Amino acid sequence: MKTALVVGATGLIGKHLTIRLLTSNFYSKVKVLIRKPLNINHPNLEQIIFDFDSLDSSKIIADDIFCCLGTTMKQAGSKAAFYKVDFTYPFAIAKAALENGAKQYLIVTAMGADEKSIIYYNRVKGEIEKAISDLHYPTLLIFRPSMLLGEREEPRMGEKIGKILMKAVNFIIPKRYKAIESEKVANAMLILAQKGIKNKNIFESDTLQSY
Repeated sequence: MKTALVVGATGLIGKHLTIRLLTSNFYSKVKVLIRKPLNINHPNLEQIIFDFDSLDSSKIIADDIFCCLGTTMKQAGSKAAFYKVDFTYPFAIAKAALENGAKQYLIVTAMGADEKSIIYYNRVKGEIEKAISDLHYPTLLIFRPSMLLGEREEPRMGEKIGKILMKAVNFIIPKRYKAIESEKVANAMLILAQKGIKNKNIFESDTLQSY
């Protein structure tokens, strides 16, 4: 059986994904890279206290890597801090994992990710997609959800207002742009990880709505 490693296990998607991985019977061990322990007890869970600014590649060993890291400009406080979380960390982990034998990398970016975008957020999301693509993983699965629905540990007022507005006009919004439950993205990641897909594949938000 395989080993999974989750990066961003305390986030909106990551916390749902971690639980699903532990109960899936597809992975014999689920590792999580975290700054502080999770309030989860499971015989197949290995919690690894990790310093993302001083990366220890010997701890980044698994068959499948699930990257759910992400922040916002407001939460990060600066472009440099945002870039570190959304590009530097995911790329460093992808590179180290591949060197350690990982075969599959699954990453959550965002709808509109484009390395040539004039919008900084979308541009960084596109840049990380391109950088990891250039590593040539046997399997690279990219997930581009629209606005995520779910309860965060640290509520974001802008997102809260946006969610209310999107729900109010949900019936007229094209499927690709509808807000999406974080559980659906987590479900898609787990299901698609088991399908033996090869090469690079991108899943847009409208596709993820069906999971």
